[in-house]
Amino acid sequence: MTIYDFTVKDIKGQDISLNSFKGKILLIVNTATGCGLTPQYTGLQKLYEDYQAKGFEILDFPCNQFANQTPGTENEINSFCTLKYNTTFPRFSKIEVNGKNESPLYRFLKERQKGVLGSKNIKWNFTKFLIDKEGNVIKRYGPDKKPETIEADIKKLL
Repeated sequence: MTIYDFTVKDIKGQDISLNSFKGKILLIVNTATGCGLTPQYTGLQKLYEDYQAKGFEILDFPCNQFANQTPGTENEINSFCTLKYNTTFPRFSKIEVNGKNESPLYRFLKERQKGVLGSKNIKWNFTKFLIDKEGNVIKRYGPDKKPETIEADIKKLL
């Protein structure tokens, strides 16, 4: 099983097969619009601008599970990110990353790359997963890992 076996909902609620990203390097991020880490959108957008033409995509999954820091509708979230941070990478519908209603995609990601001390749960907003061109989960980065600090890992996979 790879990342390409999953279907998710885009920001408009339409089904999107992750198979459509086959052959690309992916960075999958659970995000929030009202978090102290929200300015990471700036670094994410810079990575996207620098490497998207070379086969890199960022997949943004808003999540409201951590202190209700993404309370808006999909439309409000998308407008906020587009207007405040000028983001242009794909954004998806709000999901849950932990618990009984967690997204199957995130269950898969967490099984493939565990966190600190082998924990599976996502600890906070802006946890990142790096996926290679074959759909394998290569690395997991904690929320405090700024986007610009993982650029070298992205370049190695490109």
